[in-house]
Amino acid sequence: MPKFSVLIIEDEKNIQTFMGKVLKRHDYQVLYANTGKQGLETARSRCPDIILLDLGLPDIDGCSIIQEVRTWTSTPIIVISARTAEREKVAALDLGADDYITKPFGTSELLARIRASLRHSNRLLTDSTFYIRSYKHKDMTLDFSKRLLTIHGKPIHLTPIEYKIVAYLAQNSGKVITYAAILANVWGPYADDDNKILRVNMANIRRKIEQDPAQPQYIFTEVGVGYRMAEDEDE
Repeated sequence: MPKFSVLIIEDEKNIQTFMGKVLKRHDYQVLYANTGKQGLETARSRCPDIILLDLGLPDIDGCSIIQEVRTWTSTPIIVISARTAEREKVAALDLGADDYITKPFGTSELLARIRASLRHSNRLLTDSTFYIRSYKHKDMTLDFSKRLLTIHGKPIHLTPIEYKIVAYLAQNSGKVITYAAILANVWGPYADDDNKILRVNMANIRRKIEQDPAQPQYIFTEVGVGYRMAEDEDE
């Protein structure tokens, strides 16, 4: 089976080296670019399976690269960002990035983000049964065909809106989904961009599914950005 190829567009040599070593150790083929220009050229010529993109490049703004790449390919893009850059993260996701990872990050987090993005990308292309197969994580199962959520085998009653939120996050498990994307998917394209209605619904969902809503194990808050559902374990 051919290796997945990963293009790292990153000007910080130590981060580039760290990611390259980790990825090679886990059998990925690694391509490097130190600038945005070089990154775009490599993306066009080598067609990587996934792109890791630092937003703070010396020559081209990272968001401009996302826009450019999205004109010709849906290759997953994971943004590498600073901890405090919430607005930057949201802008990158809205422009078409698939996920982000915050500096400093560890090996397992990096690999999990890549795995989730590749899995989602490949399923959209090849697996028409993706949204029929149940989502499973720990003791929770979501059966899309029956619209049924169970924990420890016991049905959990969700309102239609709560179900839509949970199902959308489960279909994108392992990936951060912005508040705006959830609002548009659940309430439609003309939804009010006030997050309050979403926060109220999320609080109700957590009371129903989490043992301790303050320390969730299924749906995590990405502060200032959105929510992330725990990765589907049923691979």
